Amino acid sequence: MNNNPYNIKLVAVDIDGTFMRSNYTYDVHRFKQALARMKEAGCGFVVASGNQYYQLISHFPDYYNELNFVAENGALVKDKEDVVFTANISREAILKTLSLCKKHPEINNVMCGLHSAYCERGTVSDDFYELTNKYYPRLQWVDDFAQVDDTILKFAPTVPVEKTDYYTELFNEELKGLLVPTGSGHGSIDLIVPGCHKASGLKRLVKRWNITSEQCAAFGDGNNDIEMLKYCGRGYAMDNASQEVKDIANYVCPSNDDDGVLVTLDKLFPIQ
Repeated sequence: MNNNPYNIKLVAVDIDGTFMRSNYTYDVHRFKQALARMKEAGCGFVVASGNQYYQLISHFPDYYNELNFVAENGALVKDKEDVVFTANISREAILKTLSLCKKHPEINNVMCGLHSAYCERGTVSDDFYELTNKYYPRLQWVDDFAQVDDTILKFAPTVPVEKTDYYTELFNEELKGLLVPTGSGHGSIDLIVPGCHKASGLKRLVKRWNITSEQCAAFGDGNNDIEMLKYCGRGYAMDNASQEVKDIANYVCPSNDDDGVLVTLDKLFPIQ
């Protein structure tokens, strides 16, 4: 029996609302079994998320070095232990973003670097810092964003939920050609280098592995998964995904709380 009947060589999964259940668990044993079958079939597994790399590897503590990562919405790409790509936001874009956010004090801004993420003292509350620390395990206070010495991958401003569209348009207008806003829900907006998103990260791995987009499958639930689902030959929207995501996907699979990714992997890579 063929254990890779669809000839899939890359599987990419979003984390929040897709691979992880709502209580932030997943069936580790079942996933490890699927991963073993995928390896045997010559298929790589890619964690593709807007989250920080250090947060992502914490979900796979004893075997993250067997996986591949497109972190920070494509700003950091790793092929197992090898760094394939890091975005590097220009000084001009950094200063313009900082100036824009200062004009709108209700924006809670996080600056995301290669070595750490940063919050600026006096601009966000301790509560916001603690909440952010859950998503960015490497996080530190700084006195001035402009003085940080790090490769800056993206900004992650949080805005009032009801003003998400307003700020998305504002960032689009004010940062045109420098950074592009992409929403990940609940008032969270990532500002990333133009042309840098989850699909761009997958393209780097596809080229490196000498495979094609048709040999890729992807799973997602949010708007920042759309490029990735369109790019891959098999795009799966979770049952809990927005209608916009479902409309562009090739397939809809069970929700994250019903282990939709694992259910589908058991079909794509059948148990012998």
